[in-house]
Amino acid sequence: MVRSFLRGLVYGPLAVQLRRFVTVGLLASAVQMTLLWLLVDVAGLNYLLGATIAIEITIVLSYVLNNAWTFRASRNTGRVEYVSGLLKTNLVRGTAIPIQLAILFALVEWGGVMYLIANAVAIFLSGLYRYVLDARWTWGDT
Repeated sequence: MVRSFLRGLVYGPLAVQLRRFVTVGLLASAVQMTLLWLLVDVAGLNYLLGATIAIEITIVLSYVLNNAWTFRASRNTGRVEYVSGLLKTNLVRGTAIPIQLAILFALVEWGGVMYLIANAVAIFLSGLYRYVLDARWTWGDT
């Protein structure tokens, strides 16, 4: 069962879409990590506040890129549809913010992990959750 699921992720009909989603996610993660570093180490913000701001900025970036490339077959094209999709992805990814921040907090405060490494782990762990909800609700794929 697990093997067939993993095989489907590599060779199945959603494989191309998942690879594109991961590529956009990696780019957005790099931007988020850079913003987080700038907000914390350069601007002097608390790491949780910095993470929240960086996450919101990358939510918008991810939407723009995913709409144009990952989900291009079902992309939101009209002005109302585009804004509606942006609001939907903000709701989807907004619900992932507490998950990501909780993981970040736990790793930093209880695990003694450096905040940038902890943030990378938190991004990864919340990624599947975001993909499933975005694919099913924001762009309406089944």
